[in-house]
Order: sequence, then structure tokens, then C-alpha cells
Amino acid sequence: MKVLLVNGSPHEAGCTYTALSEVGEALRAEGVDTEMIWLGNKPVEDCIACGKCRELGKCVFDDVVNELIGRAKEADGFVFGSPVYYAHPSGRVLSALDRAFYAGKAAFAGKLGAGVVSARRGGTAASYDVLNKYFGISSMPVVSSTYWNMVYGNTPDEVRRDAEGMQTMRNLGRNMAYLIKCIAAGRAAGIEAPAQETAAKTNVIR
Repeated sequence: MKVLLVNGSPHEAGCTYTALSEVGEALRAEGVDTEMIWLGNKPVEDCIACGKCRELGKCVFDDVVNELIGRAKEADGFVFGSPVYYAHPSGRVLSALDRAFYAGKAAFAGKLGAGVVSARRGGTAASYDVLNKYFGISSMPVVSSTYWNMVYGNTPDEVRRDAEGMQTMRNLGRNMAYLIKCIAAGRAAGIEAPAQETAAKTNVIR
């Protein structure tokens, strides 16, 4: 059992990392392995809808996104973390996730997902909503906590002083561990994920 923690901040060990680390500690305490992947601080190409991933089996831009897809194949759940910029997740995490879910959707489908956002003050609700969109289109059960998955602070130390935020991260980790174990127990009992219909495609304008 393994959860991939994806740090979408340009700062490798900043506020977003602090929040994800708290989730990771709770997961490991429940016997679930974790791996942190940092998307880096170099430019990340946006998806250009070229369709080459259908031929190549990976994104045509061979960067951290293909690394993310490769690691996602071995994971049972995901926590995508992002700072809040102008009431929105970072452009880096959105470009990476757009491409990862387009080129490697099968690596994520049916697995557990959660978003985590970090802000100095505002924009968390809108950013959290954006991250959750990826789960809804990929048959991914969304893991909740005891509050929306957000922390507040302008430095890692301030984030650690956000007692309710840290509590929310720990409860998120525990809930994800519980659900991963429930899915594993169901699979062991012969209960498989439902087959998905995908043939119907209806354009809005005809």
C-alpha cells in the first residue's frame, strides 16, 4: 500500500511540503508507505492536445510529468498539494496534472485522491475546488477530512502553528489509510472495482 504525495510548489521544502509531510506521517503511522515527488521549479509545458500520447503511451514532452505517470502506476492513492496563487493552484501543478491525466489516466483511475492547498490568507476554497476536478473525471474516490484540506501560513513554521490545519492533515492521512485498507480487504474478498462505460461521446453543439 502506497500513497504518492505530489508537491506542486516551486519551493521544495516550503509550506505545501509542510502540509504534505503531516499527511505522510499519519499515513506511515497507519502502515501505508509514502513517496514525495516534487514537480520542481523549472517551467512545465502545458498540454497542447497533440494526441501523441496515444501513440507513445506517454506525454510527448519527456519531463517530470512522465516520471509522475510512471510512479502513479505503483500507487494506491494520491495527495496533490499546491500553494494558492491569485485564488488558484500553481500553474505548475495544473500544467503537470492536465498532462498526467490526459496521457496517463489509467494510472490514476479508480484510486484514491485528495487535494491539499496552502495559503497565507485567501483563495483556498477556489484552489481546493480546482484540484478536486481531476478526481471527478477519473472515477477516483475523494478522501475527506474533518475540515477542507487547507493550511494557513506564510512560512513552514507558521503552517506548523496552524493547529486546526495540521489536525486536518493528520485526519486526512488516517482516512486515506483506512480507505486503502478497506479497498484491499474488498479486493481480497473478490470485490472488484465496477467496469466503466466509456463509449458514449456527445458534443454540446451538433
